[in-house]
Amino acid sequence: MRRQFVQRNIVLNEKEAAYLTNKYILPTAKTNFHSIDIQLISDTLSIEGKAGTSLKAELYIRQQLTVEQPEFELENRFDPDTEEYKNLSRNLESVMKMPHIFKPMIWRWEAERQAKITVNPNTSTKNITVKIIARDSDYENIKKEFKSFVRWLGYCAVMRRPNSGVPPRVFRPQVRAQYHDIEERISHITDTKRTLIDLYKSVKGQNATRETRMEVVAWIAVCKFSCKVEGGFVRDWVVGAYTSRPADPSLKPKDWIESMSPVPSINKEVVPTDIDCHLSTHADFNIEKFQDELYKYHMTCQVFREDWRYVLLIDEDAPTGPFTVDLIEPHVALTHDRIDFDVNNLSLEKGYTHELGMRVDIQQRPYLIELETIVDNIKNKKLQVLRPVDPTLKMRIDKMINIRGWTQLGQPFLIIPNPDSKYWSVLVHLPSSDRLYKDVEQQMNNIGYQVNIISIEQIKNPLLEDQYEALKKIIAKQCSGFDPNERELFHGTSGEGIDGIRDHGFDDRYFSKEGNWGHGAYFADDPAKSHQYTVTDLNDDTRVIYYTKVVLGNVSHQSAPSTELVLIHILDALIFKSLEV
Repeated sequence: MRRQFVQRNIVLNEKEAAYLTNKYILPTAKTNFHSIDIQLISDTLSIEGKAGTSLKAELYIRQQLTVEQPEFELENRFDPDTEEYKNLSRNLESVMKMPHIFKPMIWRWEAERQAKITVNPNTSTKNITVKIIARDSDYENIKKEFKSFVRWLGYCAVMRRPNSGVPPRVFRPQVRAQYHDIEERISHITDTKRTLIDLYKSVKGQNATRETRMEVVAWIAVCKFSCKVEGGFVRDWVVGAYTSRPADPSLKPKDWIESMSPVPSINKEVVPTDIDCHLSTHADFNIEKFQDELYKYHMTCQVFREDWRYVLLIDEDAPTGPFTVDLIEPHVALTHDRIDFDVNNLSLEKGYTHELGMRVDIQQRPYLIELETIVDNIKNKKLQVLRPVDPTLKMRIDKMINIRGWTQLGQPFLIIPNPDSKYWSVLVHLPSSDRLYKDVEQQMNNIGYQVNIISIEQIKNPLLEDQYEALKKIIAKQCSGFDPNERELFHGTSGEGIDGIRDHGFDDRYFSKEGNWGHGAYFADDPAKSHQYTVTDLNDDTRVIYYTKVVLGNVSHQSAPSTELVLIHILDALIFKSLEV
């Protein structure tokens, strides 16, 4: 019988190559497995010989290279004076309470590279220590992943906590009868009782389509691996039942793949494009097992790995056309703190066969965008932008409007999730490309002399927002036409007033008593006026102005100063959303 010979190669980094020699691992391996050829050539260890012996030698060498590495901490290396430093400090404190978010990452490294990761939060020292048993090259890559995660946390003002969205629910009775088709498509993805025959028909049956094949892949992710399906696939197919193909009829389905580097991307005209899946913290996930499930239905799959996700290219050569799947680990999902469009805010979960959930709660005032509103917008191809428009988001908006024929509703709502109740408020950087930034910048330039805007930051203070919305309703009842007369005005301040207003609003205990119009909070529609009440911070030579929404109610016009005027106490918290300039 002919013996099978194999050649195995192990690529080493410089430290690993030196370790093999200095610790006599290589000479020992050559002695123990003398019947095969083992050679270290540059950065590659070559093992060649009989299959069984070669594989045993490879296993032995890999085990010897797997050692306990120096532990490290998740450190905050941002400048202490920056918002990124404050964000990361706040977010790391929260991460310490939920080390389970790293489970899929830990499972992945152990299954694919036999690397063992232990995450140890220490609440007394407020540190998170990471211990690793792995090859040196794997150790460096693991450190790189953690470093990327920490950097993302610094840019994340409010973490998106696991299961922090709106739980799935059915449509309200008034509209549910209109949406039986949506509920049927939901069940195709979330119903654990779907049979093998039913699934196979969706893949190979006479009526199988690209979309029914996508449903089966989504079903595997949800029902076999407890993932959540979110984003564009829920919007375009599950709710909208939209499909489209490239306008160029000469393109074959395989030509829909426009790029393979660094990960595959599908032609923007193809709808639905991909499936976004968020991995569970409690269900074991293994990419090879996921591929095995696909192979049961004869579906091909190429796997691509980035620091923050798997990207799977599925059905590359299928006549129905290829598509991609993103698999995102939960520690990465924490950093996805903002939602771009209301119509991207829907999610599907295992066992909820008629229900839709929300990734981020946007049902609170002043936004109040409910599930039925989102579905109605999808059915009418309308979208509401929910975050500042930066260059990346602008490309997404252009794709939705110019390529896919959607309509944008009004101006963006700048929605920020609520911070941990432990914190009064958080500041969120507003990009200079945003319309609101440009509007404020233009007004500030009217001051009359050179003003250099260092930053504009949006304040998220849930308690004051709730108070403001409640008081606005009360004031509206007292106004003609129920118009509370809301305005956006400027307020200059300094010293302790800067943080005080941010955290506690406009407190009448600190109102000026010497003002020309008595005891109250003073605002101006001209920033030049508010600028007169600012004071330069000697530490960094900056000043602060607030740009606030103010409810004026019934206006009393005064032609002459009157120090006897007094602001009613109930109006001391009229701040809704502020910008520091």
